[in-house]
Formats: sequence, structure tokens, C-alpha cells
Amino acid sequence: MIQLTPPEHSIVYPITSLGDDLAKTLRVWSGINSGSYNDVGLKSMRESLADYMADLPGDMTFPALAQGEVVSPEGQIHTVDYAPAILLTVRPHAPVQVVLTGHYDTVFPADSRFQTPVRVDDDTLNGPGVADMKGGILVMLNALRALEKSGHAGTVGYNVLLSPDEEIGSPGSAPLLAKLGKKSDIGLTYEPALADGSLAGARKGSGNFALIVRGRAAHAGREHHLGRNAIAALSEFIMGMEALNGQRDYVTFNIAKIDGGGASNIVPDLAVGRFNVRMKESEDMAWIDENLARLVAELNAKDGITAQLTGGFTRPPKPMAPANRQLLEWVRDAGSAIGQKINWLPSGGVCEGNNLWASGCPNVDTLGVCGGNIHSGREFIRLSSLVERIQLSTLILVRIASGAYDAKKLKDMAQQSRNGASAC
Repeated sequence: MIQLTPPEHSIVYPITSLGDDLAKTLRVWSGINSGSYNDVGLKSMRESLADYMADLPGDMTFPALAQGEVVSPEGQIHTVDYAPAILLTVRPHAPVQVVLTGHYDTVFPADSRFQTPVRVDDDTLNGPGVADMKGGILVMLNALRALEKSGHAGTVGYNVLLSPDEEIGSPGSAPLLAKLGKKSDIGLTYEPALADGSLAGARKGSGNFALIVRGRAAHAGREHHLGRNAIAALSEFIMGMEALNGQRDYVTFNIAKIDGGGASNIVPDLAVGRFNVRMKESEDMAWIDENLARLVAELNAKDGITAQLTGGFTRPPKPMAPANRQLLEWVRDAGSAIGQKINWLPSGGVCEGNNLWASGCPNVDTLGVCGGNIHSGREFIRLSSLVERIQLSTLILVRIASGAYDAKKLKDMAQQSRNGASAC
């Protein structure tokens, strides 16, 4: 363990005085509904964040994101525009470059019944986005403020990306994440840690798909034989896909939603099935593609049935590669220096850390607050973790800036891992 130096102590420990102000700001932010499709709420949250970030150096922009595609319940493919991101660029020519990412959207739509933060006890706040991840954004921005007060800030440049679409898979921000990750030595992402402070280590990859099946409508009584039932055909696909579960370690297929059909006396001529796929290894994706293509071809071989598969892999797996493990060890080392015990566990969940790793950027992606029950009306934050996690990130950033943690070496390790994987 690298012991805390007197200069580090003078930077890290004054953060303890911020607790009350942080809690007040978080309550305000949690009360702004910023569901991924709530443009009005996202705009309000974006403006509040821009004001909060105004004292950081650098250039702030609001880049437009790439358009996405959605499949309507009627089986039509439409383009969709996403709200702008927030991008703060500081010292882009500094010798060490860090990308810090987070998202200002939540899973709670504008009409959600879960809108108002409530103080549960002295150390617990229940509210939308308090852990995932408006609390994490507070951690990130205040750690950067502390870095700027240190004597080493000039050696590090950074990009802060706050995206509006992470909770729907980052379809618009993915190209920007790839661009920033490619030119950065280290990535720090502020998804919530577990309630006990554990971080995510290796992460599975994920893909989101929709299958559009068209058949032929007919009267269910008089001319049932002339119809071609799209829902029945989709059901065959689903059962075939369900049979793939368990055939390959850690690969899962989950049908999540079905649209289609109408009056019970009509043979349905349309069905849309939406599903998610998870995998542990990048090599699994080819196997998944092959089997999905086979199942779709089987439907298209049926008389009067056509099937169109849309979507794809949104986040490749993030393995416990040597570079990622080394970065986690640095986090553990920094935690030990300030009395925080840091552990990590593999996760089946995905986040922007997957995207950064795919671009070649080693990263740790659960540097946010400690809390739990995210994506539910029971979401909570342990408020004391705001200060704790700001102290942790501040020390990590200061040590990257001072050279105690060698960011360039880490990037080289990541490149070697990726080259080795490509060779295999």
C-alpha cells in the first residue's frame, strides 16, 4: 500500500466538510425527472448540471448524438433522436488523458409514481436516481474540483461525458464513448457500487434485438386455413431461442416483450418480439449470431411467413484483463490509504465501462456511491458514501496525475491484451 502523503492528506480530508451541501444538491437533482425519453426533464437536468460544472476549467459543449432506430408495436422501424450529451474537455494536450463518464438519465418515465426523494434516516435517502447515478455524478465532479486544487492537475487532461441514453443501452452515445476511450489512457465511470462498497469486476456483454414477424390475416372461423399466424410463428422462434439457454456457458437469452394480434376472431398477421442476450466472452457473439440467423431462416422458410431481425450487440463483454485488474488494485490501494476496504465481484450487468473497454481503454466503472435497489421505487443511497467516494476518486486522480499510478503503462497493457485476443 502507498501510504497517504501529507500533501494528499491536505487535499483529501477537507472533503469531509461537503456532506450537507452534497445531500441538498442530490435532493434537488433527484426531484428532476430525467427519464431517458423525457426530453423536458432531460433538458432541465442538463441545465442544472451545466451550472454545477461551471467552475471547472476547460470547454463545455453539448454534442448531438447519433440517431438510433426503434421498432414500433406495429412493426415499423423509425429513427429516433436523443437529447444532447454534456462534454467537458480540460487540457486535451496534457501527457496523461483520463475519460470520466456518467449518465444523467434514469429509468423512471415522466409519468412514474416515483418522483420525490425522501429521507429515510440520517444516512439514507430514497429517491429516483440517487444512486444510479446522480449521486455518482456528484462524486465525479467534486473529485475533479479537488484535483484542480492539487499541485499536479496540470499533468492530466480529461474529458467528462455525461450522456442521456445509458439506461437504454447508449445507442446514441456509443460512438462518442468509443472516440473518447480510444484516445484516453484510463477510464473512470461512476455507476453505483453495491451497498457494501464492492465494485464490479468483469462484466458480461449485452445485445438487444427485436424480431418482426409478418403472416397473413384471415377470419379465424370461416377461413382459418388461409391465414398464417404471426404470433404462432414468433412463438416457435421463442421456443427455439429458449432452448439455446444452457448450451453455452454464461450465455442467456431472455424474451422480454411481445406485441401483436388483435380481435380473437382474426388470425394475427403481425407479431414483434423483443429480447436481450448476455454473454461472457467476445467469442460467444459469433455463436449467438449463427443461431439467431438459423432460427430466423427457419421462419422465413415457412409458407406465408416473413421474419426480420433488428438490433444487435450494444455492449461487448468487459473481461478481467490484466490492465483492468491493475486499475482495480490501484483503487483498492487508494482505499486502504484512507481506511476504505475495496473488493470487487463479477457482474452480469453492463454499462459504459463495456464500451470503453471495447475501444481499448482500461477502466473501473463502479466508482459511484454506495446504495441499492436501483431501477425500483426502493432505490436508496447511503449518504455518507458521497464524501467517502469523493475522497477515493480524488486520491486516485491525484496519484494518476503525480505518476504514482502509471496510466501510460496501463494503456499499453490493455493494448497487449486486445492484440493477444485478436491473434487468437
